[in-house]
Amino acid sequence: MVRQLFLGPLIQTNDKEELIIKENVAVLVDNGKIILILDNQTDQFEREVYEEVVLSHGQFMMPGFIDAHTHAVQFPNLGLGYNKDLLDWLEIYTFPLEKEYSDMEFAERVFEAVVKRTIKMGTTTACYFASLYADVCTILAQKTAELGQRAFIGKVNMNAPRDDGYCESTLASVIDTIDFIKSIEIIKNPLVKPIITPRFALSCDMELMQKLAEIAKTKDIHIQSHVSENKDEIIAVKQAFPHLPSYTAVYDAAGLLTNKTILAHGVYLEDSELAILKERGTAVIHCPSSNINLKSGLCDVRRLKANGIKVGLGTDVSGASSYSMLNEMRSVLQVSNCLSLTRDNYTPLSYKDVFHMATLGGAKALAIDDKVGNLMPGKEFDALIVDVNAKDSLLDNFKEYTLEENFQRFIYAGDERNIVSVYVKGKKVK
Repeated sequence: MVRQLFLGPLIQTNDKEELIIKENVAVLVDNGKIILILDNQTDQFEREVYEEVVLSHGQFMMPGFIDAHTHAVQFPNLGLGYNKDLLDWLEIYTFPLEKEYSDMEFAERVFEAVVKRTIKMGTTTACYFASLYADVCTILAQKTAELGQRAFIGKVNMNAPRDDGYCESTLASVIDTIDFIKSIEIIKNPLVKPIITPRFALSCDMELMQKLAEIAKTKDIHIQSHVSENKDEIIAVKQAFPHLPSYTAVYDAAGLLTNKTILAHGVYLEDSELAILKERGTAVIHCPSSNINLKSGLCDVRRLKANGIKVGLGTDVSGASSYSMLNEMRSVLQVSNCLSLTRDNYTPLSYKDVFHMATLGGAKALAIDDKVGNLMPGKEFDALIVDVNAKDSLLDNFKEYTLEENFQRFIYAGDERNIVSVYVKGKKVK
């Protein structure tokens, strides 16, 4: 039995999206689960029975980042193709790269780097689009299990015929998805879960999407896809499904929209679509860096939240050129500031808002907020220790700052060098 005691400042958000700052707390962790949090009362228990971690001056604890949408197979394309729009970028850069994952050795090399690098950036939970190839997806699942990251792994489904052969039959797609789910079960790691992953409505016909929805329902597992990312994409979806009124309606007709479904982007959702998503409890994952790089658009997060939509945050590599959730949080702020400059009476999001999106907001979007998202008794200890005095940090401490000021400095100007420790379910993984 592993008992841990973490002593020092704690910064997190609560269910009301309020920023909670505690100058000095004791967090008791037993086998990865938070048992008790005490304010300045460390003398009430036998400290010698715990592995003790005492934070030094300039350090604070916070929940780990939740990257609710990224493509593990696309990491080799970081920084490529941003002179293209989404659909051209997919054809010229993305699909040719993804075909290369028939090479298992290449897949293993990439995935090891992906998991190590995202952990280094403070991503304790990652929601991955993996590969079209089921065996390759299992490699990613094994890597996350070995390296200790909490993860959702999706075998990508695509049965729309393509000239380059990067697609699959409906039968193969269904069989491979079921086999992949079994391969996750064999790993027997509670941190690693499968997630049903129809790429998007242009890649799958209605029959396949309905079959995937049935698998998700039978197995009670999560679903992920894309929605309303780009105007040309939306037009193409309406042409492909002319009998349905909207992009969201396509997924709804397939049975894919549940309270365990996340849809990336949602830049151009219509009011009728927001009503469907709210009714189904389906979340939207905001991916601002990708939306900017591929010139897709500026997503109005305030509008989504005002309509009762759960919103998480995703890096969407390699639409984004960074797998850092800190960078993604800054992109959220920049997009929100741009919207405020073009609209009357529009209040941009704050650093507190984006911090919530990257932690508890992402947990709520993924319906795992009973386990992670903030550091509360009964939840699992997925946490970062941040140090503004870290070696080689870009933050120069010319004067004494308050705890909240140091938190702001980390959000706006810090990087992975300030993330000195990463814990997933109490286990130190960095």
